[in-house]
Amino acid sequence: MKRYISKLRDFNELVMFEHSIFSLPFIFIAMIVAADGWFGFWLLILGVFAAVSARNFAMGLNRFADRDIDALNPRTASRPNVDGRLDASSIMIFTVVNALVFVAVAYMINPLAFALSFPILGVLGSYSYFKRFSSLAHIVLGLSLGLAPIAGVVAVSAEITPWSVMLSLGVIFWVAGFDLLYSLQDMEFDKEKGLHSIPSMYGSEATLLLSSLFHILTIIFWALFVWVAELNFFAYLAVLFSTVMLGYEHYLVRKDFTKIDRAFFTVNGYLGVVFFFLIIFDKVLL
Repeated sequence: MKRYISKLRDFNELVMFEHSIFSLPFIFIAMIVAADGWFGFWLLILGVFAAVSARNFAMGLNRFADRDIDALNPRTASRPNVDGRLDASSIMIFTVVNALVFVAVAYMINPLAFALSFPILGVLGSYSYFKRFSSLAHIVLGLSLGLAPIAGVVAVSAEITPWSVMLSLGVIFWVAGFDLLYSLQDMEFDKEKGLHSIPSMYGSEATLLLSSLFHILTIIFWALFVWVAELNFFAYLAVLFSTVMLGYEHYLVRKDFTKIDRAFFTVNGYLGVVFFFLIIFDKVLL
């Protein structure tokens, strides 16, 4: 039993399950708005399984593809995919199983969700290889998480609405913006190994500027989401709160690059959760 628990911990560390906090709130925000309130326990269960399996697939493939890179980087050399705790076969089986679970859950939701499940897996999987030849990897990561609100509205109403596109665009630039900040940690390593990150190609100042621009676009698109979806006070408050949090994130990183982990995990985690609860208040109280 201890052995199995240990393996579960290794897989949890491999995919960093707690980072689901970045995508889950925006799936459920889209579902709440699409349903104009509570969307039911069945869709809640399917939504959780879809989100978790999709993310596990993406992270599993990423860790499989990055075994050689992670082994050379001091920051990542202790990950389970390179220190011997999980072998390549185990990681690939884990990845394939999660892909199958995602497709099966999409099939149970509705035909459109099932049809979209295959291209979604293609986008999620492509990120793992992009940084080897293109600095657009940051945008691809943003797109991977930005598909979450689209998936949420498709699950509820089997359509893609204009407001869900605005919400998704906001998520794309939000994620791409904080991934730019996160990748500052590996700027010198990426430069040395010829990896195509924006920090390694254009430097820290250009990266900080582009990240700021992306986060300005984030706020614009989220404000458009609130307006197009005809939401109310708490939704606008969510956009205002996000503006403050993103500003604080940039303040932390510009002040001290060693604060990047705090900016990445803590600030963005709170942003998604608070945004989610404010949308609930908006739909329940107004």
